[in-house]
Amino acid sequence: MSRLEPASNLFDILHQFWENPKTERAVAQLLIVIFILGLLGIELNRQGWLPDSIAAITPLNHFYAVNLAFTMLLVLEVLSLIFVLSTSVSKSLGKQIEILTLILLRNSFKELSHMHEPISVVLDFQPLLQVAASGVAALVIFVILGVYYRVQRFQGYLNDPVERMRYVLTKKIIALVLFFAFLIIGAYDAVDFLVYGNRHDFFTTFYTVLIFADILLVLVTQRFMPSYHAVFRNSGYVIATVFMRIALSAPAYYAAGIGVAAALFALSVAYATSVFCHGSLSTVSLKGEKRKTCSGASTDD
Repeated sequence: MSRLEPASNLFDILHQFWENPKTERAVAQLLIVIFILGLLGIELNRQGWLPDSIAAITPLNHFYAVNLAFTMLLVLEVLSLIFVLSTSVSKSLGKQIEILTLILLRNSFKELSHMHEPISVVLDFQPLLQVAASGVAALVIFVILGVYYRVQRFQGYLNDPVERMRYVLTKKIIALVLFFAFLIIGAYDAVDFLVYGNRHDFFTTFYTVLIFADILLVLVTQRFMPSYHAVFRNSGYVIATVFMRIALSAPAYYAAGIGVAAALFALSVAYATSVFCHGSLSTVSLKGEKRKTCSGASTDD
């Protein structure tokens, strides 16, 4: 494991940099700048003041600026998901569901970009229905997510500190690989769009990669936590990720329904594995706070 420590240290450096308050403020300011530049660029294109090469990839509807800013926000949330992956399986899935709600809201803004300016209820009735479907689905999933976090119970299965350290180290390596995959996919999509004008759905591609990463985590869990309870929970979470991936590439109404189904499935797995623990529940003390956990388990997830 000592040979993996440099990679783990690199991940810790990136993680600390990303969670630094200065970084968070800089990112927030960047989003504001991107939104304003998007509005400015669209207006310049509407006036015919942009070079032909730039005008070809610049939209004419101002709502595209909203879609652009929200897309960048989602990219940053995906980056946060990568860092959460090293901490907890249940938190990682919760973050994925959070991103799903934001993607559904982004889909609403995307539909707005297809409407007239100003919006006409008669001419834009169908897009408005799709906006409503995505928005309501996002709200329902948000409520389900709140329940999901409430039913979580610390269910660690590693009592050996050395094994726990190795498990966390392995998850950091997987997260680091996922981080580089994130950069490669993002760079390829950006270059292909700017140079050739080809549009790619970054989130659909990344969620596909995420499915394989989650499956790898299940296999890693089998190595460190071979109990049936742990394998079932993590495998169930992978199924929820698969549903979310399907929702991303489905039409608006199907995406809304499948997204809600994915969140409900994740909640069901979390509730079932919290209530029907293998063995009895016992109380453990963690930093002065007593918490319920499965019998014989530590508090590491």
